[in-house]
Amino acid sequence: MPLTAIILTQDEERHIARAIASAVPVADRIFVVDSGSTDRTREIAASAGATVLSHPWRNYATQFNWALEQLPADTEWVLRLDADEIVTPGLKTDILENLPVAQSEIQGIHVARRMNFLGGPVRWGGVFPIRVLRLFRHGAGHCENRWMDEHIKVEGPVTAFRGEILDDNLNPLSWWIDKHNRYASREVVDLLNLEYHFLPHDSVADLRGDQAGVKRWIKERLYARLPAGLRAGAYFLYRYVLRLGFLDGREGRAFHVLQGFWYRYLVDAKLREVKAHMRRERVNPAQAIRAVLGIDL
Repeated sequence: MPLTAIILTQDEERHIARAIASAVPVADRIFVVDSGSTDRTREIAASAGATVLSHPWRNYATQFNWALEQLPADTEWVLRLDADEIVTPGLKTDILENLPVAQSEIQGIHVARRMNFLGGPVRWGGVFPIRVLRLFRHGAGHCENRWMDEHIKVEGPVTAFRGEILDDNLNPLSWWIDKHNRYASREVVDLLNLEYHFLPHDSVADLRGDQAGVKRWIKERLYARLPAGLRAGAYFLYRYVLRLGFLDGREGRAFHVLQGFWYRYLVDAKLREVKAHMRRERVNPAQAIRAVLGIDL
């Protein structure tokens, strides 16, 4: 069955061999699209049997959609996999047994995604496992055109597998903090766009009955309208207290504090900074984003 896995990379020598090895049993082709790695990522991927392409980075959505355009015409299904993720044995079984007999009208398949943080599993807080659309028919789906928290959108019926993808990043905490500092800047772009409409708006919030769509609808229609700063604390209390995040081990509790509060407060602080620049310098959002966040739209 022609299934191609797409993995986007930049300096992923710590993870890429593991990701490819987990996908090999289900994918007849693996495309690694690299955006300027300075380590051995491309060499390791090629030696593991992947087709390695290079393309300049703008954002995840642009890179992934470019990768889709490079796939062979006979590709039937596409698997989206991050370099620090693993296709678990349960999902391998689901793909091998159920994908070949999927009904012809099915265009996409949700799978569960779990996470380890600093080596420990995150079980509570209402955030894992989440259902994400990672398998879809070639030509039926694309990545949302947005700067952060992008999902796959498909036109047509979808179904779900019980198997899971495991996110298990092996980098140190300082790397995670640097990454989320960049994520926060990108999320500010999307929040400003909700208010000022200076970019096309592409959102899974329009997809009814989809878990990612429901969460995006809540984020865009409710969370984004709450007072900045206050909403970060409210969300953390929801996750840590009401959804029992405090029951996670030391690593899990660190995840809830950092991702559930610190990161979201950082987004709001950067949002205030950009808006203050807009008022002070009398510039539009794109100009302020370039000046304050260093992102050229």
